[in-house]
Amino acid sequence: VFLGGQVYEYMTLGYGLTENVFANCFYVMTGFHGLHVFLGVCLILGVIWRSRREGHYSNVKHTGIEMAEIYWHFVDIIWIVLFLLIYVLTLF
Repeated sequence: VFLGGQVYEYMTLGYGLTENVFANCFYVMTGFHGLHVFLGVCLILGVIWRSRREGHYSNVKHTGIEMAEIYWHFVDIIWIVLFLLIYVLTLF
């Protein structure tokens, strides 16, 4: 959903990549964030795929799940910071 929203925003925003500094920073920051969201979705799908195999994860063997979870929440926190920088602070 996030990636689809970003593509829609890119198409309707009306800024070019090199139009001004804000537009350039906007595309770079949200583009890199979108890439990391995509990688996070791939990690989560990998965890789901591996969890279907018998004995891959257990009560004591679950490092892959924890790493995917930490990565995903880190990407969430970065999005909160980016949202504040791009959408909230530009109102003032």
